[in-house]
Amino acid sequence: MGQLVCTGASLLCTFGVAPSNLIAVPKGAPVMAGGPSAATIMDNIPIVNIPPFGMCTSPANPEVAAATAAALGVPTPMPCVPATVAPWVPGSPTVLINNVPALNNTSQCLCMWGGVITVTYPGEVTVEVP
Repeated sequence: MGQLVCTGASLLCTFGVAPSNLIAVPKGAPVMAGGPSAATIMDNIPIVNIPPFGMCTSPANPEVAAATAAALGVPTPMPCVPATVAPWVPGSPTVLINNVPALNNTSQCLCMWGGVITVTYPGEVTVEVP
């Protein structure tokens, strides 16, 4: 199944130049997973849940394409603005949070410009107190 993904989880985009951190916004009663709130597959909204990844290098991004054309074909990254339009997939088939599948560390989210967003650190931490 994998680990639950929580607020603060580390994310990477295949066309981004820097990592980012997920912001889980509970839609209903928050569910905590080892401290931070757990995320669902619906935590896919650009900027609200998925912050930018520094600069974008995708040639499918119109801003990158325009900057590259202006630089006479030299690949020119532009500021990243995630363009995610679909939920994370596949999510957890057995764990529901407020009737929505939980997000696990094997899930991916696709950016409209061709990037694949993955979880590199799920943020779920179990702390044992003596």
